[in-house]
Amino acid sequence: MHEPRPSLMDLALRAQDAEQRRKLNYDGSFADYLTLLEQRPALARNAFQRMIDMLEHFGSEPSRERGARRRWKLFDDPLGSGRDAVYGLDARIDELVATLRAAARGLGPERRVILLHGPVGSAKSTIVRLLKRGLEHHSRTDDGALYTFEWEIDGTRVPSAMRQEPLLLLPREARAEVERRLNRGLGRDWTLRIEGELDPVSRYWMGELMRRHCGDWSRVIEHVRVRRIVLSEEERVGIGTFQPKDEKNQDSTELTGDVNYRQLAEYGSDSDPRAFSFDGEFNVANRGLLEFIEVLKLDVAFLYDLLGASQEHAIKPRKFAQTSIDEVILGHTNEPEYRKLASNELMEAFRDRTIKIDIPYNLSVRDEARIYERTFHASRLNGRTLAPHALEMASLWAVLTRLEEPRQGSLSLVRKARLYDGESVPGHGPEMVAELRRLAPREGLGGVSPRYVQDRIAAALVGERTTVTALDILASLEIGLSHSSLVSNEETRRRYAQLVGLVREEHEQLACEEVQKALAADGEALDRLCAKYVENVRAHATREKVPDALGRPLAPDERLMRSIEEKLEIAESRRDDFRIELLNFVSQLQRDGRIFEWRSNRRLLRALEQKSFEDARDSFQLVTGAADVVDPDAREKLARIRTRLMRQFGYDELAADELLALVSSMLARNAPRTRGLEAA
Repeated sequence: MHEPRPSLMDLALRAQDAEQRRKLNYDGSFADYLTLLEQRPALARNAFQRMIDMLEHFGSEPSRERGARRRWKLFDDPLGSGRDAVYGLDARIDELVATLRAAARGLGPERRVILLHGPVGSAKSTIVRLLKRGLEHHSRTDDGALYTFEWEIDGTRVPSAMRQEPLLLLPREARAEVERRLNRGLGRDWTLRIEGELDPVSRYWMGELMRRHCGDWSRVIEHVRVRRIVLSEEERVGIGTFQPKDEKNQDSTELTGDVNYRQLAEYGSDSDPRAFSFDGEFNVANRGLLEFIEVLKLDVAFLYDLLGASQEHAIKPRKFAQTSIDEVILGHTNEPEYRKLASNELMEAFRDRTIKIDIPYNLSVRDEARIYERTFHASRLNGRTLAPHALEMASLWAVLTRLEEPRQGSLSLVRKARLYDGESVPGHGPEMVAELRRLAPREGLGGVSPRYVQDRIAAALVGERTTVTALDILASLEIGLSHSSLVSNEETRRRYAQLVGLVREEHEQLACEEVQKALAADGEALDRLCAKYVENVRAHATREKVPDALGRPLAPDERLMRSIEEKLEIAESRRDDFRIELLNFVSQLQRDGRIFEWRSNRRLLRALEQKSFEDARDSFQLVTGAADVVDPDAREKLARIRTRLMRQFGYDELAADELLALVSSMLARNAPRTRGLEAA
């Protein structure tokens, strides 16, 4: 018999983890908490130490990005299935993590505002969002547990207004010894410090209970219950966000809290902490992270509140003394606002207390393409198809807009982009990348945002064509320039349009290479071509004739031999020496009982592919000629090439036909040689 299908309620109940619920709802005495700390002293870490532990919880690995040491896996967005993954910024994120680690060790950055600076759309907000999400998740794990306390007053529980660390309840004279005891068993590269004072509400109740119990702290502490908290931006627990608004509609109470007028009638004074709502963003973010969006758009008065909070780890709520906070403060800003700050002498104090970390645009074509692949995954295209290299060409254009023209005359802008992407470029080794970046320190702080590219790809995808090619997307990028508000002047617009032309040329070269490879897939044809070349070389060396298809003796085909040798960069003056060397090499292999494997020689393979491509030029006239006058053999050969393009490179039939048409038109106008020909 089949078991009855579980009800929806059964499914909901099965998803609950009773043990996890019990841990998250921990409720114990202050003495219980101290016992817990004896076993796990790291539970008392501060916000910077908690941030580092969270990052290490997700782990890291050696970065493949040049100039970066580690890639921190949190920024692969494992909690969001990669939806917000950050690519191409490993070095910058590693710099941020190093700053947070120095802060966790108490080396100075903990008293600075950490400022993420970069152009619009460069992933600043995404980085902060992933940090928030990581803290939320980590606080639910055993390793990331953190605790606060409540007061039990005459049958009523009064929570710590700012969810403070229970160790702040310790008398000041006991703290140093407790610190030493906890640090002995810590085993971390940072030390625990019990810093700060109780918030105004807890100070009030500590005073009231000390009076009630005649100064007996042990009796007072019996009124304390320790409970676990889970960080949550949605619930405004340990994670806050502040965004500038109109100056007339925003004041400092949004940061530090305000009078609770409903409670004011009960307690009679606005200086009574019980009549105050400690719900400003500084209060909310205590124990976790506070994000300042567009921080440099804040009014000057707010900036000084921010400086005080970061420097002193304290805030000043209205009518109350300085109140301790424990939180990571992260701001981010765009380039125009930062330029204003840099030119404003009155803001020198802010600049002096800020650690700026540049978050530029991507300068790697491969990583830029991953951003678009995530957005335009096949599952989201509703029956539309993106042809191979469509996103790659869009990414190349985006990167080119962000690069400075190289000062080396022998290096083009496209080749510079290829170098940055880790590709080999003739005459320029990978060691040159560091020098290029040194000469252009502001690369990536300007250019086109990924959002613009995404918008133009989306525009191409909603057109009438079911298959969208690289040329379609490049056309969409160029059309969008005429009405984009992000293009500030006509000179920039013209430059971006010229870069579209450069990328079209790059795409044409790529099209030629893939058609060459599709031709090369006919291994028998290349075998025949290689055998024919070696046969002619042997006849030339021995001064013999070569039989044609009918057996008639003919002189060696010098044109055939030179066409291949030129692609191998064999000068005319060295042709005879090269041919003798080749024959000696083949003869030695035969004496050793081995076969001449020409495919193992990449230069020779490339030369044969290019020669085969040149020999097939006439076949490509099919795509521009009239179908009723085309040679059936040529039509069949072209169909085989189309099939190989579809099988090897992922083209559909329409995209393959358009690629062949493009190559045909290039041949008709004597288009430039491909990268492969240049490098042969």
